[in-house]
Amino acid sequence: MDGQEQLETEKIEVTLFLEAVHLKYGYDFRDYSRAHIKRRLIRRVKLMNLSDITRLTSLVLYDPEVFRQVLSDFSINVTEMFRHPRFFRDLRTEIVPILRTYPSFTIWHAGCSTGEEVISTAILLEEEGLLERAKIYATDMNGAVIEVAKEGIYPAQDIKKWTKNYHESGGRKSFSDYFVVNYDYAILNQRVLKKITYLEHNLVTDGRFIDADLILCRNVLIYFNKALQNRALDLFRDSLLPGGFLGIGSKEDIRFSSVGDAFENAVNCQKIYKKKIEEIR
Repeated sequence: MDGQEQLETEKIEVTLFLEAVHLKYGYDFRDYSRAHIKRRLIRRVKLMNLSDITRLTSLVLYDPEVFRQVLSDFSINVTEMFRHPRFFRDLRTEIVPILRTYPSFTIWHAGCSTGEEVISTAILLEEEGLLERAKIYATDMNGAVIEVAKEGIYPAQDIKKWTKNYHESGGRKSFSDYFVVNYDYAILNQRVLKKITYLEHNLVTDGRFIDADLILCRNVLIYFNKALQNRALDLFRDSLLPGGFLGIGSKEDIRFSSVGDAFENAVNCQKIYKKKIEEIR
């Protein structure tokens, strides 16, 4: 089989795998980026010493544990505290003053992974004296990473980098105040963790479940094709209250999406958009 034939065969294998998972387990990854899916499948094939994706498909159909492993592979878990500090600086200086005028507000972190960016938001609100007013919901399709997030325990080796991010984002205290280091792990202070509710939610198949003042979904949309990006963005638009804000990743854009006309740039912010309104709440 030459190179082109190999690529065409693998394309068919990926399609059949995604159809099998959808029919067997109800998870729909058919509108995810095929390049991303293919990379993750080939990685799993190599880890399990299998001959090809077709063999993996057969195992997934008959062994739910193998499916759970693949599901974890598909989940996007690249994250860190105060990732891209400029974004959190904009959140602090431009959006927090607006939230300060509300008696209470709701935040939804969609695709929260292991919780680092959710905790970053909670720390920011704590420093601004707003955490007690906030309801923070954090969701991911992967139950395993949600369990990690709920524990609030992270490798201590990451603290140095996170501390740098924290200060570049405008942090006002010692970042170490939020953690207790125990041997190789850093344990999050419970006063921050208690304000976060973690839930399983799949942007591909699940619908609206809250009315939010701020939705953060950063570096998730880049793994979706155009149709699925529009589905997620439609959900965010419908879930935002009038005048609500949407924060996305540095390489993501909503200008040419199905909701492009429903949002405008938030003042002085990069990748934070405001839902257009007819009257201010």
